[in-house]
Amino acid sequence: MNFFDSSLLSEPVYLQTFGIVMGMLIILSVFFFFIRHHGPFTQAGFASLISWCIATPFLFIANSLPRPWSLIALSIIAIFGSKIFFQLMGMYHRSNFVWATYLGIFALAASIHYGIRELYNLAPMAFFGAVCLIPILRNSHKQMIQYLALTLMCFLFLGWSFMHLGWIWRLERGAYMVIYITILTETFDNISMAVSQFITSRTNYVPTKMFSRITPRRSWEGFGVAALLTLVIAFSFRHLLPERSETFWIASGLVAILGGSLGDLVLSVIRRDLGIKDVGVFIIGRGDLLSVMDRLIFVAPIFYYVMWYLETSSLPLGALPGSP
Repeated sequence: MNFFDSSLLSEPVYLQTFGIVMGMLIILSVFFFFIRHHGPFTQAGFASLISWCIATPFLFIANSLPRPWSLIALSIIAIFGSKIFFQLMGMYHRSNFVWATYLGIFALAASIHYGIRELYNLAPMAFFGAVCLIPILRNSHKQMIQYLALTLMCFLFLGWSFMHLGWIWRLERGAYMVIYITILTETFDNISMAVSQFITSRTNYVPTKMFSRITPRRSWEGFGVAALLTLVIAFSFRHLLPERSETFWIASGLVAILGGSLGDLVLSVIRRDLGIKDVGVFIIGRGDLLSVMDRLIFVAPIFYYVMWYLETSSLPLGALPGSP
C-alpha cells in the first residue's frame, strides 16, 4: 500500500490523463476497425492503434513508479535499444563494446539518481576514453575505428541522449512532463505518417516528399497537418506542465515536432545505409523498439534543457530545478 501511495497512480490528475489517452485510442481503434479492409493504410493504422492500446497502460505504470524503479525501467529500455543498435550494425558479437555500453548506461542512471549533472555531462568523454582501451587490451587493430565510432554513437544516442528522460523526471512535475512529451512526439509521428499515406493512397494528389531518398513515405503536407494538430494536443494537455502559459506548451510542441522529426530522419539514414528496416518486433505495426525510441533521442535532451531554462528563469536566484 505504501508503494502505491508513493507512485503517481494515487493522483487523480494522472489517472484522468491515462483515461483520456486510453479513451482516445479506443475510439480511434473502433473507427479503424470498421474501415480496416480498405487498404494497407487502414490495416497498418488499426494494428498500430491496437498495439498502443496494449502498450499505453505499461507506459503509464512504469512512468508512475517512484525512484529508483522508474529509472531502472528507463535504463532497461535504453539497454534493449542499444542491443538492437548493435544487432543492426552487425557487431553484437563484439561483447566488450556491448557490455561497456551497458555499464555506461547504468553509470548514467546512477548520476541521474544522485543528481550529479556535471558527471553526466562528462560521461561521453569518459566513456570514449574507456572504450579506447578495449583494442589496446585485446591487442587488436582490425576494424577498431569502425567499432569505436559505432559504440560511441550508440552510447550518445541511446544512452546519454535518451536517458535525459531521467533528468526530466527530476524537474517539477517531471513524470507528468515525460508523459506529455511522449504523447506529443507520438502524436506528431503517427499523424504525419497517416496523412502522407492517406494522400498517396486515397487521392489523386501527388504529395511533396520531404526527403525522398531517406523517408519516401513522408510528405510536407503530412508534416504541416501533423504539426498543427500536435500544437492543438500540446494546448489540450498543458495541465501536465508546471505552467500552463503559452511559452511552455508552444515550446513543448515545437520540440516534439522538430526534435522528433530529426531523430526519425537520423535513424532512417542509418537503416537505409545498412539496408535493414527492423530487428525483432516491439509492438505490432510499429516495428522494433529502436523505431519507437528514435524520436526521443533528440526530443529528450532538447526538451529537458528548454524546460530547465524556462523553470530557472521563473525561479528566485539560487533556486535551481532538478537539484538533489
